[in-house]
Amino acid sequence: MVSPKIAPSMLSSDFANLAAEAKRMVDLGANWLHMDIMDGHFVPNLTIGAPVIESLRKHTDAYLDCHLMVTNPMDYVEQMGKAGASGFTFHIEVAQENWQELVRKIKSAGMRPGVALKPGTPVEQVYPLVEGATPVEMVLVMTVEPGFGGQKFMPTMMDKVQTLRQKYPTLDIEVDGGLGPSTIDAAAAAGANCIVAGSSVFGAPQPGDVITLLRESVEKASSPTT
Repeated sequence: MVSPKIAPSMLSSDFANLAAEAKRMVDLGANWLHMDIMDGHFVPNLTIGAPVIESLRKHTDAYLDCHLMVTNPMDYVEQMGKAGASGFTFHIEVAQENWQELVRKIKSAGMRPGVALKPGTPVEQVYPLVEGATPVEMVLVMTVEPGFGGQKFMPTMMDKVQTLRQKYPTLDIEVDGGLGPSTIDAAAAAGANCIVAGSSVFGAPQPGDVITLLRESVEKASSPTT
């Protein structure tokens, strides 16, 4: 059985107090900290890069779950590894030719490789990466268009999650976009176990309660029925 990993999206945090925000999330029960790296090319927005990861790493031992929304992920592997990233998730849309070399480099740099797919990308495209000689260890199903926080959850993406869970029972399957108390049950029921949540956590009066709710939903959905 896969374990739940709740990953607050630090894109929704107070960037002027990033170290304190990271500690607050971990203290409230977060398993991972989700870091969005956007290059302003693959997606129109521009966020952070390796220098911020390196700075944050000095203040936390948490798993830094880095989602690379970039056109040339190969260019980021060495610098992200040195900066202290824990996971390196690249997009299938930009890595269809050299993904095997990319995954090997990610692992060699001490990071855990994952692959993400946009809403319009067929789920079948990631199968070779999960089944390869050097496989990815996580699939991230985007439940919104990548590039901006605060978007509305796309329930139709749960078909992809369900397909992946049936095909790969022990795979870490992550969902990102519009996750919160009103959408977590659908994601958990489909088989997602890694939950990225931004505004629903950071905008809540009691963020710890939301983190707990997200985890409990995943645990309930993944527990064998009696």
